[in-house]
Amino acid sequence: MLPSEVDFKGLLEAAQTSAVHLEMRDQYAVGDERADFDHWRATGQRDADPASDYWKPWVDLIEEARARGVTVRRARIISEPATEYIRYEHAGTDVNVAAGELVRWLPRRDAATLLVPGADLWIFDGAQVLFNHFTGDGNWADPDMELVDDPDIVQQCADAFERIWGRAIPHDQYKI
Repeated sequence: MLPSEVDFKGLLEAAQTSAVHLEMRDQYAVGDERADFDHWRATGQRDADPASDYWKPWVDLIEEARARGVTVRRARIISEPATEYIRYEHAGTDVNVAAGELVRWLPRRDAATLLVPGADLWIFDGAQVLFNHFTGDGNWADPDMELVDDPDIVQQCADAFERIWGRAIPHDQYKI
């Protein structure tokens, strides 16, 4: 599928059993987070209201998936000490969990012996991988997403995610 045709929301809405997300960057600079990130930097307070304009679209999407019986898992491989951005993410992850996501953190040193994909990704129902492409400074690249349904690539990514998940620390146990 051509990157310009990728519809993330449609992929998640179509998922029937599972959606897993792997994040491996220590810094993202995507525009939809800028105001919230700047507020957190200035005040130390993160928007933690699932009904806020910032969170509601995501919370609704995850709650709808969970209502269909979809398990949603997110694993983050991070450097320690954590970057400012990762501390910001950690401060808001309780909302992800409240919406129904299972979230784990894996310090990069504990991932050193794992083979991991070269890009962040989503895997839907073990059948499709959506690679997320970013520039060096954390903005979306052009193209920003690439959908792959080659069974061998999907399986490699799924196997990598499961190894990461098995080593990662549940959100409620990981302290920044």
